[in-house]
Amino acid sequence: VQLQASGGGFVQAGGSLRLSCAASGGTFSSYFMGWFRQAPGKEREFVTAITRGGGGTYYADSVKGRFTISRDNARNTVYLQMNSLKPEDTAVYYCAAARSFGVQGPYDYWGQGTLVTVSS
Repeated sequence: VQLQASGGGFVQAGGSLRLSCAASGGTFSSYFMGWFRQAPGKEREFVTAITRGGGGTYYADSVKGRFTISRDNARNTVYLQMNSLKPEDTAVYYCAAARSFGVQGPYDYWGQGTLVTVSS
């Protein structure tokens, strides 16, 4: 499956962005989906994940209450709504797909990443 992330950009602290990740080449509804991020000079970290049907969601403590993951299986797309953004949210955000359950992995397919920059 191929994943294409979009929606990144530059935003001031306290602002919002919505990322999208469009999937193609596979049965989207059969994949467990996640978002990860990698800040400059840091390792990639888990952000959030969602179950195949969308009924279960999981969040890193650092984004809980501010970020919301959702999916539209009819559109083969997963979303990440990011509110109350902080400068420490600045990172390249990656979407990923997993064939089997695992909140933080392993994930089988990765998108190319989209850059989110939050200014103070």
